[in-house]
Amino acid sequence: MERLTNISTVRELLSRHGFTVSKALGQNFLINPSVCPRMADAAVTDENTGVLEIGPGIGVLTNELLKRAKKVVAVELDKRLIPVLGETLSEYDNLKVINADVMELDLNRLIAEEFPDMRVVVCANLPYYITSPILMKLLEERLPVETITVMVQKEAALRLCAAEGSRESSAITAAVRYYAEPQLLFHVSSGSFMPAPKVDSAVIRLTLREPECKPHDEKLFFRVIKAAFAQRRKTVLNSMASSLSLDKSELSGILESAGVSPTARAEKLTLNDFARISDAMEEAGICSGKQKNTGG
Repeated sequence: MERLTNISTVRELLSRHGFTVSKALGQNFLINPSVCPRMADAAVTDENTGVLEIGPGIGVLTNELLKRAKKVVAVELDKRLIPVLGETLSEYDNLKVINADVMELDLNRLIAEEFPDMRVVVCANLPYYITSPILMKLLEERLPVETITVMVQKEAALRLCAAEGSRESSAITAAVRYYAEPQLLFHVSSGSFMPAPKVDSAVIRLTLREPECKPHDEKLFFRVIKAAFAQRRKTVLNSMASSLSLDKSELSGILESAGVSPTARAEKLTLNDFARISDAMEEAGICSGKQKNTGG
């Protein structure tokens, strides 16, 4: 079905199915006809591509992906949208719709079963309220996907794509950069949606790669990042000591042994800095499980 970005068409479609928008699920339907073709072009670069889409809505982006990809598997949480998708995408035979919560799915298994002998990418218009958990699930599970092209809130996009060591960087910036190279592709105004959200959006692409640093203990590495950014206005020493309940003098020595100034701010540290800190903490038995400590 074409014209899925036409307001009258969308309203008539939703009315006919007795569908009302759920604010709790962050449902905003795209009515700007130029956005989804650009997203699909950015995600699908050849005909042997399998696409995992999260939250297809009424199928606006799905429609464009199906024209370009070998197969699309769309995971939709809202069961009320399943019959809507059955109507809007009825002409395609390279689609599978799964009514499920993507956070509860075994995505490695799904990809292996649904996309044999295909290059796989993720493309989605993500709900604002669950952007970070979904992205971290996609990255932490080390899925066999090449890229993740998603639309997110503009503010989130700027954080996710902030340069390493820049003032805009945050814990999620560092976490994403550990797994992938982020790129901001283009901005999308709030008027591109129905109903219009209060903020603008942006489309970003994450190109997955092997981590550039190799911390001995990945879990400790991410705990260090989270603790360092927990209180951004404080020094890395004060923020980590407070968040992990560590002795400042001991932690100061560890930071210095890792080549990091205790007075530095978290946003100025690189992934290699965080890796050296976590390795030094592991060596000292702090927060690593080698010995008991107040940081747990």
